Amino acid sequence: MHPTIPNSKGGALEADLDVVDRLGRRSFLKSGGLAALATALGAPIPFAGRLASGLVPEALAQEAAALTQVPGKRGLRILSDRPLNAETPVTLLDAEVTPTEHHFIRNNGHVPERAEKGDLTGWNLTIDGEVTKPLTLTLDAIRKNYRSFTRALVLECAGNGRAGFTPAASGNQWTLGGVGCSRYTGVLLKDLLQEAGVKRSAVYVGYIGEDPHLSRAPGKDAISRGVPIAKALDEHTMLAWAMNGEPLPALHGWPLRLICPGWPASTSGKWLRRLWVRDREHDGTKMTGHSYRRPKYPVAPGTEVPAEDMAIIEELPVKSIISNPASGMETPVNRTLALRGQAWSGFGEVTAMHVSYDFGATWVKCDLRKPANKYAWQRWTAEFPLPQKGYYEIWARATDHTGRMQPMLVPGWNPEGYCNNAMHRIAIKAV
Repeated sequence: MHPTIPNSKGGALEADLDVVDRLGRRSFLKSGGLAALATALGAPIPFAGRLASGLVPEALAQEAAALTQVPGKRGLRILSDRPLNAETPVTLLDAEVTPTEHHFIRNNGHVPERAEKGDLTGWNLTIDGEVTKPLTLTLDAIRKNYRSFTRALVLECAGNGRAGFTPAASGNQWTLGGVGCSRYTGVLLKDLLQEAGVKRSAVYVGYIGEDPHLSRAPGKDAISRGVPIAKALDEHTMLAWAMNGEPLPALHGWPLRLICPGWPASTSGKWLRRLWVRDREHDGTKMTGHSYRRPKYPVAPGTEVPAEDMAIIEELPVKSIISNPASGMETPVNRTLALRGQAWSGFGEVTAMHVSYDFGATWVKCDLRKPANKYAWQRWTAEFPLPQKGYYEIWARATDHTGRMQPMLVPGWNPEGYCNNAMHRIAIKAV
C-alpha cells in the first residue's frame, strides 16, 4: 500500500501526530531523524536501517475513517452521496465470499425507480445491433431458457487505490475498499449472443442501463460502457440476477446486470435494458476521452496527456490485501503473529504470496489457496513471531501466473488515478 493512503486507525499504536502535523510528515522524517521517528511512533524500530529514505511509516499515514450507514449495508465509508459511492474497510473484506452488506457501492447516476420499487412491469432485455436475430427477453425467459451458473467473482473499481497518487488525481479517493468477491448467479452472455447470431462485423458490445443521469435529463445516460466481443464471449462473462443467493439488491443492479470479471467494474453494467452489439469500439458515456483509460506510455507525475494517447483499461493488475489483523494492533513479542488476506489478478490465478516485516529486506512465503473458480480471489495466510519489541510494518506482495508482481510504490502515475496495485502495508507494535 502506498504510504500516503489512509487506513482506519485502531488498536493501541498511537503516534504523536500533533508534532508530526505541525512539521509536515515528510519534513519531520527529514529533520527529526530515526530517534524522533521512534518517539513519534511510540516504539523502537528494529529494522530502521532498512527503512527507505522519505518513506512515511504506515502508522503516520493513517487517518480515521468516516463510517456511515447505508440501507442494506454495514460499516461502509461514504465517498460521495450524489452519486452514491462507498468503500469497505479492509478488515470487513476478511470473508472468502464478500457478504452483500459489506460489498462496495459504485454508482454514476441515480438508482432507477424500478429497482427501488422492485417492479418488473414492462421490463425486458434487448440484444440488437450486429446480430442476425435481435432478441427481446423477459427475466423469466432468461432464467428458464438458458443454462445458469453460480460463481464467486471479483469486482473492483479501476480507481481503487486512487488516494495513493501524488499529485492527487481527481475523482473519489478510494483507498483499498473498492473491491469485493461475491457469488453471482446467472447465465453466460455468450449463450444469448450465440442465439442472437453475432455477425462477423461485431467488434464491441455496449450496455445501456436504466439508471438516470444525475441531471435526470431525458435520454442522457449516466454511464454506457462496453467490452470487445472476445470478452463478451468469454466463459466467465455473465448476466446475473442474484448475488449471494438472493435477488440483486437495488444498489447492485436489480433486476439484471453484467459481470465482466477481471476488468474494471465499470464494464459490469447494472440495471440492464439493452446490449448493443457494435461494428466499432463502443462510444457511450464514459467510454471516450480519459474515462477508464491510462497513458499508452509512461508519463511524469502531473503530465497532461492528450486523449488520443490514452488506452482503454482491460485486465486489472495483480493485487492483495491484509484483512486481518487491523493496522495499529499490538502483539506480544515472540508470540506467533497470524496474518490472512485475499489476493487476485485480472490476468488469472495468483501463484505466489509473500509478506515482509523488515521493510522488504526478506520475505516470508504464505500459504495460498486455489481460487474457487477463475476470477475468484484467493485466501492467503502466514504465521511468524516478531523477533523483538518495537514498531513493524507488514508488507503484502502477490504474484500472478504471468509473473506480474505487486510493486512497493504506486506504479505509473496517470491523470485519472487508475490501477494502483502498490503493496498493502499495516503497522504492528510488538510489546
